[in-house]
Amino acid sequence: MGLARKKQTMSDKHHLNIATGAMPTAQAVAFADLVAYQSGAVVSRTLVKKGAGTVTLFAFDVGQGLSEHSAPFDAIVEILDGEAELTIGGKKVAARAGQAVLMPANVPHALSATTPFKMLLVMVREAG
Repeated sequence: MGLARKKQTMSDKHHLNIATGAMPTAQAVAFADLVAYQSGAVVSRTLVKKGAGTVTLFAFDVGQGLSEHSAPFDAIVEILDGEAELTIGGKKVAARAGQAVLMPANVPHALSATTPFKMLLVMVREAG
């Protein structure tokens, strides 16, 4: 009985922590599988949140987006599935699965789902 309990505990450490959204450790994962689409909505899951930055997954239904805003640090968007249009400093950028876009610090940006799409957002803060 002790062995079965130990096996269960070991296995649990490798599953996505649903309560916190934290990423499993020491395990290969497909980012796109860790967040699901919802009709008419934007879904997000923060995987890592540290002083140096954050890593967040998003799933956008078609027509959904984020309105124009800016952030005090660089952000990298990697499109995991589908297609989106980003506007960065007034410049429109079309991006699709397999592509990444750098959004520089303090430059207004927005995005819109041209198809349902998933993205990985990595925000990098400067040491200070």
